[in-house]
Amino acid sequence: MFAQWLKEPAMFIELSQDPMLIAAGAFLLGWIIAKIGAALSRRFKAGKRDPRDNRIRSMDAELRIAQGEVNRLKTALEEQEKEVAKVQKFVGERDEEALKRTGVIEKLTGDLKESVQKTRELRTELTDRATENIKSEIKLRDIETELSVAQASSDLIANGTLEYSMESGEKDKDDK
Repeated sequence: MFAQWLKEPAMFIELSQDPMLIAAGAFLLGWIIAKIGAALSRRFKAGKRDPRDNRIRSMDAELRIAQGEVNRLKTALEEQEKEVAKVQKFVGERDEEALKRTGVIEKLTGDLKESVQKTRELRTELTDRATENIKSEIKLRDIETELSVAQASSDLIANGTLEYSMESGEKDKDDK
């Protein structure tokens, strides 16, 4: 059928041919004209580019660059937040350890104060005992001295009495 159509002279008014063939030919002719028109318009538009298109393209490129920078900064921020969290955890652990050590120090300080107080009390008690001991020794020496003096005087008296009685006995004998 298509071959027959090519052999016969084309008539624009004659519509007796197959409508399907006419529709396909019209579609093909429209497509060819559209391609030619698009090619020609591209040539003319290439020379007359709208400055707003250039501005839009540059802004789009700047946007992509800014988005890349934002993503990079977000990543860096997340890393620093992780690092800050680690440091805060470390500081928290150190604070807890410092509190524990402060508690131990306070306990040891209290124990030390108690020990110092007990030591002072014991020193005072030892000083008092040493003073009492010294006083006792002095009294003992005084008593020993008095005793030795008393014993010496009693010895003297005893010796003197014996001598006195011996002397008086001799005098009595002499007197007789």
